[in-house]
Amino acid sequence: MDFSYLKSKRILLVDDEQALLDLVVSILQNDGYQSVTTAKNVKNAIQTAKEIQPELAILDVCLPDGNGFDLYEMLMRTGDYPVLFLTARGEEEDKFRGFDLGADDYVVKPFLSKELLFRITAILRRTYKEERPLVRLKNSAIDFSRAEVIKDGEHIPLTAKEHDLLSALYRNAGRIVTIDALCEAAWGDNPFGYENSLMAHIRRIREKIETNPSQPVSLVTVKGLGYKLILEK
Repeated sequence: MDFSYLKSKRILLVDDEQALLDLVVSILQNDGYQSVTTAKNVKNAIQTAKEIQPELAILDVCLPDGNGFDLYEMLMRTGDYPVLFLTARGEEEDKFRGFDLGADDYVVKPFLSKELLFRITAILRRTYKEERPLVRLKNSAIDFSRAEVIKDGEHIPLTAKEHDLLSALYRNAGRIVTIDALCEAAWGDNPFGYENSLMAHIRRIREKIETNPSQPVSLVTVKGLGYKLILEK
């Protein structure tokens, strides 16, 4: 599934170790997160949170002017967003205290980059559901939230693969999406050999969204390159 909509969420990262801040910022940015702000103590974290209104906070427990548990409570007085503790303190009583306060997760240093990203994605997915608009085409509309096409008053369900393909085309509406990119969107990291299946799915999608599938006006072929989804203005 595509979770790119999560990558714009504002993240506040609080730790007093510059090396750790640099590492986590690098991990997040390399994964596509666009807005990561850091703070090195409680005072700075509170001020920064007021300024950026974070949508996720990642907190160390041991800070030079206080601790992450107290900081959590202070942050929650002025906002309501998920919190992940990222700390060297792995004792059970510390974990229990973090979860008892209401933290969404607790990760102990040292950690694996993939594990941290997995936990962050899981938190954001639970907290922020993607709002998908009703996408209007020339002769139909796509309701991504219900996985269906609306045409001539009829609601036509989309299969999972059709939904994946249309999602990839919609994210690049008006631009060419290559055959390889569409195969990867529908079949994952090993998309080779699915070109014929892709053509079959495109044909079925056109039957659902076009008035005349043989002369498509919404899902058009760009010969030798791929396909393009044309939205109604």
